[in-house]
Amino acid sequence: MGLRGSGKTTLGRLLAARTGVQFIDLDDRTIAGYGHVSVSAMFRAQGEVAFRAAEARALGAALSDPSLDGAVIALGGGTPTAPGARALLQAARSNGSIRVVLLEAPPAVLGARLTVAPGDRPLLMGADFTEEAELLASRRLPAYRELADATVRTDGDLADALARIEEIRSW
Repeated sequence: MGLRGSGKTTLGRLLAARTGVQFIDLDDRTIAGYGHVSVSAMFRAQGEVAFRAAEARALGAALSDPSLDGAVIALGGGTPTAPGARALLQAARSNGSIRVVLLEAPPAVLGARLTVAPGDRPLLMGADFTEEAELLASRRLPAYRELADATVRTDGDLADALARIEEIRSW
């Protein structure tokens, strides 16, 4: 988990490939059941409240699917804020079925990444990506840190971050 641009999808895919497990991008799962081609399209068509509810349902389905045991799941940047999602993550942590790794980089780094490659990321607060990263960091990171089993900095070498995540996964 982490803010948008922190490397969840990139590192998640690399980790899954290296360890031979399935990779799940929760954003893809969230929009798949609603006929939208992107997160931005679903946000525009249904709004953030509906998206977050769908996101929590997708998370619950992924966490309860026995065929996904051991999978690497990249949460959406706001997944832990979705109604009920935090409780789902806490329950899965408590029963030992998941480890939650927070990927973290300074807002200026996140903003620069998103400015260069915005992808399918809706601006949630009407700011530019750096301003938004600062606002979201101040609002979300305290809760994300409470949920995390470990934190990995992603503002440096990608290989170092991946090695750290692999180390955490083997606990």
